[in-house]
Amino acid sequence: MRYDFVSFGDITTDAFIKLKDARVNCDINDENCMLCVKFGQKIPFESVTEVLAVGNGPNAAVSAHRLGLSSAPVTDIGDDRNGTDCVAALKERGVSTEYVRVHPGKKTNYHYVLQYEAERTILVKHEEFDYKMPAFSEPPKWFYLTSLPLHSIDYQLSIAKYAKENGVKLAFQPGTFQLKLGKEKLAPVYQASEIFFCNKEEAQQVLGTDEHDIKKLLTGVRALGPKIVVITDGPKGSSIMDENGAWSAPMYPDPAPPKNRTGAGDATASTTVAYIEKGLEPKNALLRGLVNAASVVQGVGAQTGLLTDTQIEEWFAKRPPEFKTTAI
Repeated sequence: MRYDFVSFGDITTDAFIKLKDARVNCDINDENCMLCVKFGQKIPFESVTEVLAVGNGPNAAVSAHRLGLSSAPVTDIGDDRNGTDCVAALKERGVSTEYVRVHPGKKTNYHYVLQYEAERTILVKHEEFDYKMPAFSEPPKWFYLTSLPLHSIDYQLSIAKYAKENGVKLAFQPGTFQLKLGKEKLAPVYQASEIFFCNKEEAQQVLGTDEHDIKKLLTGVRALGPKIVVITDGPKGSSIMDENGAWSAPMYPDPAPPKNRTGAGDATASTTVAYIEKGLEPKNALLRGLVNAASVVQGVGAQTGLLTDTQIEEWFAKRPPEFKTTAI
């Protein structure tokens, strides 16, 4: 079959460790914040919650499925119980597991999420898999490329090449290690991208600047190749630029205090892509992405609160007057 949406990115199980005895220290600009706990002591915690089959790529695939698209994550697991459980969870959530590859003798990724108040700090370790492009019977409509480790550069370049040669639209939401690789090494990926997502600090990192003007950051990233660029800025909302101009949008108001912000960025990005694929104008698609993010932060885990398209439109219909895009 021809899939609407195929994601590329590592899968993991997240163990959410809810801390109670901690504090956050930030610099004078309320940036560069550090999570602090007592050193060399036993630290009490409130609870641990395991969430299976997550990660930027699987999160996006599940999001797209709930919005009515046929989706499949291309991802890699070990031949262990964790991997088996992740595959079962993906099937339960309705996405195809056709491109989940099992590597004998390897472990499936397992990450620890230190949860303090509504924010989280994630301890990550990517297993070193031998990444390879799957054989598609038909080119998918969209690729969604996200978090992969440093050693996967050739794999990422092959994804961009396939997209360019086969008319597949590419969404790129780089993870930590992709950002470390830098824009030069991943230049073909930027150039092949239909749409690019990152937060403000990541945009500064990509461009090697301390520029704070969002429109200049949008312009700078778009000059690298992506036709559409989205930059998020925490509680200040998100901004988008395409060939028709640039707009900002506020966060959708939280219906209740957020429980955890894990997955908000994935929800924003994947939902925006899904609605663009459905034919919506990018700036209006972004608003739907922000709605889905507002739902996700109401639960623990990146996929728990993902909405269907019907639910998103119900939330959108109840939006306050200030929830709209404004030209910048």
